[in-house]
Amino acid sequence: MNLETPRLILRPWREEDLEPFAAMNRDPEVMRYFPSTSDLEASRALIERARASFTALGFGPWAVERPGIDPFIGFIGLSVPRFQAHFTPCVEIGWRLARRHWGLGLATEGARAVLDHALGPLGLREVVSFTTETNLPSRRVMDKLGMTHDPADDFRHPKLPPEHPMSPHVLYRTRRNHLP
Repeated sequence: MNLETPRLILRPWREEDLEPFAAMNRDPEVMRYFPSTSDLEASRALIERARASFTALGFGPWAVERPGIDPFIGFIGLSVPRFQAHFTPCVEIGWRLARRHWGLGLATEGARAVLDHALGPLGLREVVSFTTETNLPSRRVMDKLGMTHDPADDFRHPKLPPEHPMSPHVLYRTRRNHLP
């Protein structure tokens, strides 16, 4: 199933997405708010998890293209975090775009379509998003989407040592009927 916006197509993953996805995941600037970059095999595993998620749950991270401009620019979509925290189990919305597509409002545009789908046809009651405290670009997207942040929900990521500089995370939420 595809989701479409005025400038994007969110679609199932294709084999030809692997190389540009892996290149994006090797870019230290794209991965600045992650503990490390990812290699080809880790990128392949992420694509396989995305495909498996659609099969099992009916949703996952969609590959994103800009028709007539670029056949693959990253991903935007839904996932179920694989760790325990005070807000899990939950469904998370996330995005990662190649650097040349930053600053154009594409993450917000695509994420809005995903949220509309999640809280509409998928029937989810709530969707969360989280990131490191210092990831201001993603936090701006969350704000533009109308997601709310309560500092009482902030947490240390359980997959990172507590002293790791990326361990402090912020949590944003949106619920059905609370979209702008």
